[in-house]
Amino acid sequence: MRLFRSSELLGIARETLEFVLEACEETHPDEYMGFLRADDARKLGMDRSGQVITDVLVIPGTVSNPVSATVKTNMKPNDVSSVGSVHSHPNGVLNPSSADLRTFGQGKVHIIAGAPYGRSDWRAFDNRGESTTLDVIDVDLPEERFFDFTQADIDAELVAEGRRRGVVTPDDSTDSDHGTEEDDGGGLLSWLR
Repeated sequence: MRLFRSSELLGIARETLEFVLEACEETHPDEYMGFLRADDARKLGMDRSGQVITDVLVIPGTVSNPVSATVKTNMKPNDVSSVGSVHSHPNGVLNPSSADLRTFGQGKVHIIAGAPYGRSDWRAFDNRGESTTLDVIDVDLPEERFFDFTQADIDAELVAEGRRRGVVTPDDSTDSDHGTEEDDGGGLLSWLR
């Protein structure tokens, strides 16, 4: 396992760019805002070191309107895979505004997508607001997703957590419909049973 990834940003996955453009179009006429995450290129099957933008993180509580998008920065995770931001300009202008430039300090690359959100209706900028090149790369994205679990996975995790805490679990009870031999007073654990 590598402790440090190459910091060279190779580009953005085509599927991720398509997601960005679709999300911007769906949000129109309001601005869209998200943060870009990258994965190691070797993890994506590429035969070179570097990073490829593969995900967009949308922060809960983001407020947008036709001329701006505001993110609650206290909701943004401290994420080592974060490489920049993306937002839309519903007016179609593909240049950063003065407000955009003030937010570009964090991250390596910032994408602005403009109406009508076609394949060529976007530009990439560095953290100083200078136009930069960002290649679109055809890679297979990992199938791992945040909500990739089943009810059986949840049940197994609850049983494991109960055992770690020394609490009688539903599998250990004598009568699963009426609780365990130990009464917890009707608290959270009785609800879980």
